[in-house]
Amino acid sequence: MAEKEKNRFTDSELEEFKAIIHKKLADAREDYEMLKGSLTHKDDHGTDDTGRSFNMMEDGSETLMREEMANLANRKEKFIKNLEMALVRIENKTYGVCRTTGKLINKDRLKLVPHATLSIEAKNMQ
Repeated sequence: MAEKEKNRFTDSELEEFKAIIHKKLADAREDYEMLKGSLTHKDDHGTDDTGRSFNMMEDGSETLMREEMANLANRKEKFIKNLEMALVRIENKTYGVCRTTGKLINKDRLKLVPHATLSIEAKNMQ
């Protein structure tokens, strides 16, 4: 008799994924707060009293660095939202189901990318 293909993860499997997501979420929130903090605090290198030409040279690189930090913060914020959405899917018991194929996403993939909503098969079809 052929084994019936699972259409969802068991409650214990979902709890395992929930723990992974909570850990990643805590790390991501900590990183996000650090990035936000570095964007809102003025760099204090003691250069306020140096010559104007030095400050002008620093302006360009500081602007570029702040843009990169802002981009990192935006990506981290999106990652946090995706992890939070994964927790909602766990509560709804729809976590790990590919939104394209309807099949379960490989457990190893979900352990690495716990917010994934597409299986490798679906990603390859894109």
